[in-house]
Amino acid sequence: MSARIVRGEAAPAYFPPLHDGVDARRLQGHEAGPTGRFWIGESYYHPGGAARRSPAAEETVYYVLDGELTLTVEDDPAQTLGAGDSVHLPRGTVRSLENRTGDGARLLVVIANPTPGGTP
Repeated sequence: MSARIVRGEAAPAYFPPLHDGVDARRLQGHEAGPTGRFWIGESYYHPGGAARRSPAAEETVYYVLDGELTLTVEDDPAQTLGAGDSVHLPRGTVRSLENRTGDGARLLVVIANPTPGGTP
């Protein structure tokens, strides 16, 4: 079979650095099996959960599945992202993400795999 299925209940947990109050699991790539150009994860942000300010290691896309998250990029004003909103972050973009609500939020994360030699 050429397709690789990862069942939701079997998606392996991972622990992204600089994240607090966030449960993350790998849907495809890394621990969930090899991928070519990107990997996909799902993150659950508990109330008060956050990804602290840091540069994106690779090109990244966030897609909010449920709830509300506050995104701060570089020195721009914070933006509220709700269900159905997405954002593209070029590699190196300094950002933070926080759940400032009393409800959980789910985020789909798509991140490019590093390119050989570190060039785009």
